[in-house]
Amino acid sequence: MIELDKADGLWTVTLNRPDKANSLTPEMLERLVEIAESAGEARALILTGMGKVFSAGADLDAARAGLATSPLWERLSGAIAALPRLTVAALNGTLAGGAMGMALACDLRIAVPGAKFFYPVMKLGFLPQPSDPMRMAALIGPARTKLVLMGGQKLSTEEALAFGLIDRIVEPEALMETARALTADTCAAKAEIAQAIKAMCH
Repeated sequence: MIELDKADGLWTVTLNRPDKANSLTPEMLERLVEIAESAGEARALILTGMGKVFSAGADLDAARAGLATSPLWERLSGAIAALPRLTVAALNGTLAGGAMGMALACDLRIAVPGAKFFYPVMKLGFLPQPSDPMRMAALIGPARTKLVLMGGQKLSTEEALAFGLIDRIVEPEALMETARALTADTCAAKAEIAQAIKAMCH
């Protein structure tokens, strides 16, 4: 349910559970952590999903059994954020709940029209993962972060773009082509140059 393609230094990770809105089971989350923690050898990394939803977050049954508060979410976003390579979240649809963390940890986020962005963690009685509010606030500011996390608001694609949560809106048929184009220069560059530029941006 987690697919990994490696081609010329570009790693493409695809969530493939579209019948369940790509909600993550413990096994899927563990596999994502494993990939992210080994992706230092990649020249660039793309995260995407199958179907019309990028991910609804934790599988509901698994969430009730404890997955919602698993430290694996923080390990995943931390591993992605620590990668010295360019990372792109190619959001094929709605991004919700705990899955927000991996997208926030990426360097760039592109999304298809009609995607929604929400994180109903407070309503469900959980805290967000520690780094998620900080990363979101760095992108869209503290007030808008509270709008999402405490106000329970769903952002449209247009609002997400205007706020700075995503960087571009891309038609579905061009999503992966655009994501690959964004990583092309990084994949072609000397690894140490790409790494140094990313470090300078932070």
